[in-house]
Amino acid sequence: MLDLPAWPPQTAAQAEDWVLAMQGRLHDRGLSLRPAPPQPITCCGRGCNGCVWEGYYAALGFWRDDALALLQS
Repeated sequence: MLDLPAWPPQTAAQAEDWVLAMQGRLHDRGLSLRPAPPQPITCCGRGCNGCVWEGYYAALGFWRDDALALLQS
């Protein structure tokens, strides 16, 4: 097992921990993957429908899927 933080992350800090953990696993195996999506900096904090954080977590999920597939190949 990969011993990674829980998924899905509930906070930006948890997401960052997950990315760092996964990048470490990839590095340890000599594997490389495109950079994880950057955390948004444009959130207005009003809870908008379609918030930039929703897009970030969706993109992070795709990155996670690709990272796991690479580790399992």
